[in-house]
Amino acid sequence: MKVLVLGGNGFIGSHVVDQLLAGGHRVRVFDRSPERYRQPLKQVEYRLGRFDDTFQVAEALQGVDAVCHLISTTVPGTSNLDPIADVQSNLVHTLQLLEQMRKKGLRRILYLSSGGTVYGNPDVSPVPENHPLNPISSYGVVKVAIEKYLLMYQQLYGLQPVILRPSNPYGPRQGHAGVQGLIGTLLVRAMAGDALEIWGEGSIIRDYMYVGDLAQLCMRALESDVCGAFNAGSGEGNSINAIISMIRHLGYEDLQVKYSEGRSFDVKEVVLDISRACHQFNWRPEVLLKDGLRAHYSWLQSQ
Repeated sequence: MKVLVLGGNGFIGSHVVDQLLAGGHRVRVFDRSPERYRQPLKQVEYRLGRFDDTFQVAEALQGVDAVCHLISTTVPGTSNLDPIADVQSNLVHTLQLLEQMRKKGLRRILYLSSGGTVYGNPDVSPVPENHPLNPISSYGVVKVAIEKYLLMYQQLYGLQPVILRPSNPYGPRQGHAGVQGLIGTLLVRAMAGDALEIWGEGSIIRDYMYVGDLAQLCMRALESDVCGAFNAGSGEGNSINAIISMIRHLGYEDLQVKYSEGRSFDVKEVVLDISRACHQFNWRPEVLLKDGLRAHYSWLQSQ
């Protein structure tokens, strides 16, 4: 199978590319810039371009069997600053992609949604896929809208979408600018000897997923003929304070932490029910948080 990976030079995308290659697939990557942390892979066909350029996207779609859509121009912490730009750069450009796929008769697409934002503040834990979708950030609202359009295109035009809702991926090659990626950001600050700055009291609970586990799930979902939405996580919740404790055990016992007022758009707790994905794709997350955090730390040390 030849797969077009949109956003394949990014953090998650680069790991999905690795997994697809290991699975014997041919890969074309479309991204706006080269990979940041390693040289181009000889086995991969790279196309550099902008997601809003319909001509470049149309060319990238030529001759592929499936699309893996990993592009997002915003993160939860910044999306509310300009919701109009969020809608334009993510929702509208994804609709342009779907139209191009429809015209070319290309049906199979995997879309990376968000398990951390589409449910809002959930009523139950762990959260199943049939929980009401009540996002409280523009990022989550746009993710839900794209999911709905994928299902509409399935109903009207025979698109075959499989949607994964991942929870807080982390691991090697994750950027650490401070806007997304709690684990990487905290590790970098600890290594620099800086105090950790935390929104709220550190009690927010998330389901942290090692990027290698997510990449494997992406490949298995794409290889299947299954459609619909599936949670993707570890199935376990950990607080920010628990992660800080793990970082201290790496040799940073004197780590200082500064707590500030919580943000209104931060969901208090999200732990995902991953049983459907485990059953449907014969998959299970393999990397424990403490081991994945150490792997992320080792990678940062090597940079």
